[in-house]
Amino acid sequence: MTERINVMLVDDSAVIRQTLGQLVTADPELTLIGAHSNPIFAMRAMEQQWPDVLVLDIEMPGMDGLTFLRSLMRSRPLPVIICSSLTLAGARSSVEALGAGAVEIFAKPVMSSKDDLLRVGRDIVRSVKNAARAKMVKQQSFSSLSHAAQRQLFAKTLLHENHQSISLVALGTSTGGTQALEFVLRQLPATLPPIVIVQHMPAAFTRAFAERMDHISALNVVEAKHHELMQPGHVYIAPGGLHLQVEKHGQELYTVVQDGPAVSRHKPSVNVLFNSVARELGAAAQGYILTGMGDDGARGLLEMHQAGATTYAQDEASCVVFGMPKEAIRLGAVHQVLSLQDIAHKLAMLSHQTS
Repeated sequence: MTERINVMLVDDSAVIRQTLGQLVTADPELTLIGAHSNPIFAMRAMEQQWPDVLVLDIEMPGMDGLTFLRSLMRSRPLPVIICSSLTLAGARSSVEALGAGAVEIFAKPVMSSKDDLLRVGRDIVRSVKNAARAKMVKQQSFSSLSHAAQRQLFAKTLLHENHQSISLVALGTSTGGTQALEFVLRQLPATLPPIVIVQHMPAAFTRAFAERMDHISALNVVEAKHHELMQPGHVYIAPGGLHLQVEKHGQELYTVVQDGPAVSRHKPSVNVLFNSVARELGAAAQGYILTGMGDDGARGLLEMHQAGATTYAQDEASCVVFGMPKEAIRLGAVHQVLSLQDIAHKLAMLSHQTS
């Protein structure tokens, strides 16, 4: 029999604790080891029994969830799922929590009807099971690579590189992706081709995520809007709840942001983005699939590969969850498997063609 996953809930809402607690208790794969109204009570309980997965509210009295999360990640990292309000402050704090090591965020329903709570609760329970398999990765500093190692990597890259000029870079990621993207974007110069990104994230949080990435990066990072002229030095992040594609008109590239059914169980879907890049740009693009649960993006990356684009996957050692990259590799969609550090270097090298 598979060992049960020990789950702890920390939320100041008694309704949330009760609803999630009942769903966790009813699941044969999970064991509820505690449901606490604030982090201070949770810390005492964790001294007696450590959870496999923590579901954590952000805005609580006594000690806020973000402070608690950072303390945990410094002392004993574990998979944490954030359950946050839809306020602007809640969105920004939740995005900070992802940067601090949380693996996923969920929005509490605005109208807390029983049906809404149960729907979100069931999604959280599914994510708890996924999060239990997540690997908490400590990223090595990019700057810690020696100059000799950087020169060696550059030489290796030139041997494998598609020498056609690159007009666009497309990235897709899910669980663990916010940390991976922050790690990569921090290292990149402003002199790059346009970059498009699908990060699986609820609709309320992608704008706050784009704002955070814009703050830490030399690039101009924005939540994508419909029919924007794409420019070098800009990063366009798919809005939560909408699909992002690209279209080419003459020599100019435009964003296409549209509603539609979920694809590969996601909206935005990495497959939708990658398919459009394959169709519109062919060999003039690069595609990257990063850490994430499931298989979204694998078939789209294969389309890019078959259209002549150079394609890459994040390696297992640096992934929080080696799901999406593993599936892309299995399909034969990937030219090269790279560590997250190597991905940052690979992208930085594109500045040579635009500078």
